[in-house]
Amino acid sequence: MPNTQDLENICTQVRRDILRMVHKVNSGHPGGSLGCTEFLVALYYTIMERKDGFDMDGLGEDIFFLSNGHISPLFYSVLARNGYFPVEELNTFRLIDSRLQGHPTTHEGLPGVRIASGSLGQGMSVAIGAAQAKKLNNDPHLIYSLHGDGELQEGQNWEAMMYAAANQVDNLIATVDLNGQQIDGATDDVLPMGNLKNKFEAFGWTVTVIEEGNSIEAILEGMAEAKSKTGQGKPVCVLLKTVMGHGVDFMMHTHAWHGKAPNDEQLAIGLAQNPETLGDY
Repeated sequence: MPNTQDLENICTQVRRDILRMVHKVNSGHPGGSLGCTEFLVALYYTIMERKDGFDMDGLGEDIFFLSNGHISPLFYSVLARNGYFPVEELNTFRLIDSRLQGHPTTHEGLPGVRIASGSLGQGMSVAIGAAQAKKLNNDPHLIYSLHGDGELQEGQNWEAMMYAAANQVDNLIATVDLNGQQIDGATDDVLPMGNLKNKFEAFGWTVTVIEEGNSIEAILEGMAEAKSKTGQGKPVCVLLKTVMGHGVDFMMHTHAWHGKAPNDEQLAIGLAQNPETLGDY
């Protein structure tokens, strides 16, 4: 199992992948991808119990669903670096007929992708259904999901949250990327959501807060705490406080890079701040 320094080195390479993918096609969403890099790296390399190979049923292993599908550059990089498909395929990001579309889809049969996502607000419902299927199959493994904070402005999430609590879906850990930014500005300026911890708890969930969401050590500790709270009759929410654009100084703390690609000069600056660690594709 990789140690903390190994995971940090992987994060550096994944950030390079994100920047290069989005720059090549002048399209994509680097901000949220960079902000969630530590989380997804920790999840796939350490936290989740995974079996060899990939199949759509996911029996006998933990399953992850990406609800905020616009951060696909991160998802694709982590999947490729974990051997789901060749790293070289990252070169095809957002190209016509590529399996690596701007938002993950299933009809191309890309290993690691179980649902089409990016139509925000739907991932919570899917994750809850998958968690119930695990129980019906007597599979003790967990469902993990990731959601944007702005995404919670979609009402379907709250219906799903009520359902999960009412049906004691306690094998689900839903993580919210709490970066305070969305495509049109700060979430508090677009549609304030108040105290999310209090709201999730009022809806019958158990909540863990990770204050340093871009720290590998904090993520590993916080997710271990969240896992310890499963199986107790309540679904579990993790509020992950991240910085949008983390690791590239001019992209941090602003919604401006939610869906904007760096130019040649900006790419060079970003790559210089993230020296190659595993080899580019």
